[in-house]
Amino acid sequence: MLKEIIPKPLTKDAFKAFGDVIEANEQANNFTINDGFTQRYHDLAKVDVDDNNGRTLVNIFRSTPLEQPIAIKMMERHPLGSQAFIPMGQNPYLVVVAPAGEFDVNKIEVFLADSSQGVNYHKGTWHHFCLALSSESDFLVIDRGGEGDNCDVLELDGSLVIAQS
Repeated sequence: MLKEIIPKPLTKDAFKAFGDVIEANEQANNFTINDGFTQRYHDLAKVDVDDNNGRTLVNIFRSTPLEQPIAIKMMERHPLGSQAFIPMGQNPYLVVVAPAGEFDVNKIEVFLADSSQGVNYHKGTWHHFCLALSSESDFLVIDRGGEGDNCDVLELDGSLVIAQS
């Protein structure tokens, strides 16, 4: 039996249990630099990669949209570091998360992010891989490299589906 989950808008308050929303807006700490020609939106996410002599990696992930409605068939978490995704184009995307700790399928939440919003998953937050919506999409990804196993993956039965947006 399928159970449908409806995406909600991605906001800083709604997402704070899972990580940081990375976006340039008036609520962000911001100030002018470079002789007044640049507005700096400062300290938007806590990059946490130091466990087990970790180091920061900067990557680009290219995501292909899945057929809709999207069945949630997996979740993953990174116990040794945070992981940030910043869209590099103009496409919206979906963010699927569940709280850190023991996984509970009933606590999955889905957010609709626009192209001006990135996310930074806190260490241990369960999440789905990038879910591009309208077309192939690139994401700048900042995460952890180094010693230790930093990716736990769970396979799900796909009975939870995301309502078409």
